[in-house]
Amino acid sequence: MSALLIVLASIVAVGAAMRSTWSPCGLSMLSTITPLGEQVRHNRYSTSVAWFVLGATLGGATLGAATAVLAAGVAALDLSGEARVGIAAVLAAVTVASDLALGGFRLPSHTRQVNETWLDQFRSWVYAGGFGWQIGVGLATYVTTSAVYLMIGLAALTASPLVALAVVTGFGFVRGLAILLGVGLTTPEKMMALHRRLDELLPAAQRAIVALQAVVLAVAVGAVWGPAPAAALAVAGLAAVVARRPRPATRPGTTTRVASA
Repeated sequence: MSALLIVLASIVAVGAAMRSTWSPCGLSMLSTITPLGEQVRHNRYSTSVAWFVLGATLGGATLGAATAVLAAGVAALDLSGEARVGIAAVLAAVTVASDLALGGFRLPSHTRQVNETWLDQFRSWVYAGGFGWQIGVGLATYVTTSAVYLMIGLAALTASPLVALAVVTGFGFVRGLAILLGVGLTTPEKMMALHRRLDELLPAAQRAIVALQAVVLAVAVGAVWGPAPAAALAVAGLAAVVARRPRPATRPGTTTRVASA
């Protein structure tokens, strides 16, 4: 059961990191730390990207350290593998309901944006690394999917502090790598084209992350209670994703503030 939780936590970490690319802060970074923007600021793009990815990885490690403490607490409870997977199923059900806003239910969300004035106040290693850390820590800026919370819960339920640290650090690293989508943004037209494409892909990204959480729910239920209820939950969950468009975890009406380049 521990191996299953490790696999589920790792998959959710990658999925949550990829979905977070569409957060207001993630999109802002793709308008800010670009070849065009760094040229205007007389900085080397590759250096700023390296600092950003490093900062994001350290941010993930920061959240991972806190999650490792939770994992140590779970280990101290000495729960059986079945009990831990059962709790994972409950957590997945809660996060799916939150992302689908079923009955108006939503988990708490954070709507903080990075401070774009850093671009004019600090050197590139400070703003790039600082922005990266805030992005990578997961909870310091906009939380666009409840899968971030599910990742933390699953990592803690592994009951292994080292695994929890590694999984959540990986989340920060993968989230930081999204900055590489801007590697070819050398003109305003290319930047606009990328953001138009991301806007087009947003509905698919929303559905994909909820579908992933529904699969985690079905797998966890199947591992504890058998294939029949798992299959029923999988069908019901995927049908809900298709029928009801998932909503971002940010508040309705929020807009992306793009840091000036």
